[in-house]
Amino acid sequence: MKTAPVALLYQALPPPLIDGLRKDAKPGGYSDGGADIAFALRTAGVNVVTPTSSPDPAKALDWVFPDTAEGIRSAGEAGAAVLWANTVLFEGHPLEAAMADFDIVGQLPAAMQAFDDKFETNQILAEAGLPVARSFLLSGTAKENVCALADVEHACASRGMSFPMIVKPVRGRGSQGVTLVERLGDLRDAATTLIAAATFGDMLMVEEFLGGDEMTVTVMPPASPRPDGSRAPTHWALPPVYRFDQRAGVAPYNGDVPVTANSVAIAPERLLDPAIVAMIDSCISAAALVDARTAIRIDCRADRHGKFKLFDFNMKPNMTGPGRPGREDQDCLSAIAARAEGWNYVDLLLAMLAARWRLEPLEGA
Repeated sequence: MKTAPVALLYQALPPPLIDGLRKDAKPGGYSDGGADIAFALRTAGVNVVTPTSSPDPAKALDWVFPDTAEGIRSAGEAGAAVLWANTVLFEGHPLEAAMADFDIVGQLPAAMQAFDDKFETNQILAEAGLPVARSFLLSGTAKENVCALADVEHACASRGMSFPMIVKPVRGRGSQGVTLVERLGDLRDAATTLIAAATFGDMLMVEEFLGGDEMTVTVMPPASPRPDGSRAPTHWALPPVYRFDQRAGVAPYNGDVPVTANSVAIAPERLLDPAIVAMIDSCISAAALVDARTAIRIDCRADRHGKFKLFDFNMKPNMTGPGRPGREDQDCLSAIAARAEGWNYVDLLLAMLAARWRLEPLEGA
């Protein structure tokens, strides 16, 4: 396969504090998924450049470059023309300086920073008329548009929110720090613990708990070909994946339980369910609203009336997959969705690669 040389970036930079909030770094900085991507692409004949001349399939760091300025420079010196940003981006990230020199698989850094804020993103989606879970911000002391912990009972009542509820980080990762609380005392205890630890910063979200079915929807950009090879004029979605076996109402972290053990693509006949159709349409609209330039994943749950609401927006979804030794059960949620459409893991990756983009220079620059 004749392709421009591709290099995978992983998260080597420590996560920045953004408005007092932090997205906790994943152990290994997504190097495992980056190595899965690089290995699968190379197996499919894509020209993948690596930090070592003969990378060991069992060693993730043999396959990926750090997302530092030095790492990006090294990838370029190794011959890369495409940078696959399998990392968390933010304003001021070194990738910004390279976006006019390389093709990119990934989001705009400023967009990822903006839409990784789960509360603000849900507010934007709600203002656009999309169904999202109700929520409010909580901190140890009152701030503008932020409830103080001492006033949390009034904040819940004034919004018509009743227990159980979810307490979670504003810039969280996966299910880390996400807690189901059954009563006011539990909410106060969970919030106090998370605020005191400061792992995610000094604010939290309190969110309505949606007790119905949980689905996750992978949305692809228009530049990615659909499984039948055709091109869509807009963003488009892979089949929703049903999540089951939640622990205390929360899907377990995929590092503890592989998603292949608790997730399955929905049956084709469910794609005709009006509630599912509406959910998919909402996810596609949300992806277009944020100008998603590569695959994103949106988690949704049904309320007691069966209406699905969007509750977790993932600008950088996990993208692990099988191929390397011992990784047979590492299909990510997006890969499970892709298989329901007849794709294998590398087919999904090739569709993502097809949507690579380059920052256009400013006119007159």
